[in-house]
Amino acid sequence: MILDTCGEVLRTLGYTVIPAKSGNEALEIYTRAKEAVDLVILDMVMPGLSGSATYDKLKETHQQVKVLLASGYSIDGQASQILERGCNGFIQKPFDIQTLSQKIREILER
Repeated sequence: MILDTCGEVLRTLGYTVIPAKSGNEALEIYTRAKEAVDLVILDMVMPGLSGSATYDKLKETHQQVKVLLASGYSIDGQASQILERGCNGFIQKPFDIQTLSQKIREILER
């Protein structure tokens, strides 16, 4: 349900969305379609690979990937560790459309 809702919000903002239901699926999709992907939004808690593990695997083979990390947990702890490893941004859940839009623009315009 969250995946569908976020996808609709992103489509409303004008983005094309390629949803992935797990960290493993996200890796497969990115590997196949990286030229079409400007930004990956990862949640800290995902089926299969965690957001942290998915981020690390993405960066191992695709240094240029831009990633926005979303979490219901605070930025302290694991989220800050991922940011220190080069993640492009963090957004605290719950978030509103305006905050999400601003974070995405920040990352894409860097």
